[in-house]
Amino acid sequence: MSDAHRFYFRQLLSGRDFAVADQLATQMVNFSYLIGDRDSGSALLVDPAYGVGDLLDLAGADGMTVTGALVTHHHPDHVGGSMMGYRIEGLAELLNRQAVPVHAHRQEAALVSKATGLEPGDVIGHDSGDRVAVGAVEVELLHTPGHTPGSQCFLVDGMLVAGDTLFLEGCGRTDLPGSDPEAMYESLQHLAALPDSTVVYPGHRYSVPSTATLAAVKEINMVFKPPTREAWLTMFGR
Repeated sequence: MSDAHRFYFRQLLSGRDFAVADQLATQMVNFSYLIGDRDSGSALLVDPAYGVGDLLDLAGADGMTVTGALVTHHHPDHVGGSMMGYRIEGLAELLNRQAVPVHAHRQEAALVSKATGLEPGDVIGHDSGDRVAVGAVEVELLHTPGHTPGSQCFLVDGMLVAGDTLFLEGCGRTDLPGSDPEAMYESLQHLAALPDSTVVYPGHRYSVPSTATLAAVKEINMVFKPPTREAWLTMFGR
């Protein structure tokens, strides 16, 4: 985006900015994001979970209307569903309020539907490199498997919304069903090749800062320290 005035972006922390009375939301420290175009008044909601009504209200207070959802991956703390005996609000509640398209990676679409109870037609499957437009703002979708088969990140205006692929410290777990340590290594190498000025916005606040440049993340994050694939798998491939 060349017009900085038009570009709209908010990072929102569960248990602090929304779902403030939800103990699970506070414990899980998930980030949701709003990405939009102020001139059109439309925004995409990234990983809506826990207080869906709160997220819509926050967008509305900024004069924005949520017209779509972007999904990094299918885990219930990012899209809603059942987890650890809890029922988490998410995409189902969003679509009950507003019938909007849900954008996931092609390999993740069926898993999102299964986790949330959405109809298959509610979830649009994408390939890496696809772009989703909201007004004049375009969000590029990057397939970054490893944490899940269809994990994806979102690149927009020099910002990387990284989901559970990359945190400021560490990366997503690779010991869960569907995880793949070798795929995670390749995904991290892909992200490491982005410009150092790229600003990383993770899916959880697992560090004191909430965001940092990719250059800073590569400097402090141990997942970028092993010099070879074999060394990385020895340290993190579990």
